[in-house]
Amino acid sequence: MSDGGAFLDPDESMAYLRGWKTRIDRVAADTQAMSDRLGQLRVTAEDENGFAEVTIDSTGVLVDVRFSERIQRVAPDVVSRALLNAIEVARSKAAERTRQIISDSMGSESVAARAVADRMERQLRGPGVSDG
Repeated sequence: MSDGGAFLDPDESMAYLRGWKTRIDRVAADTQAMSDRLGQLRVTAEDENGFAEVTIDSTGVLVDVRFSERIQRVAPDVVSRALLNAIEVARSKAAERTRQIISDSMGSESVAARAVADRMERQLRGPGVSDG
């Protein structure tokens, strides 16, 4: 179809449109599957001392926190740092898993996939972060 006259053939035009629709339908299905996987993503992590365990969703929202009995023997500021550390670890893991889900769904060469993954990573890890 290198010349402009190719679209004058109704059969070729219909075949082109059918191919285009098939590609669009595939992208839509892949995007929906990616969205579903991201919506179900939960990441659990604990701080380095095992004082706090957190679970976050794909956007970094805290959905569960558990503390070990060991926190009763440490100062409240140690518990606070443990909680923040556990959240940081969970967010880092979530960023990695999110990037993998997006790559699996949209392909690692997709410009759109990289843009979505970068945006979600910035949301999870904070500005100025890239594993690029």
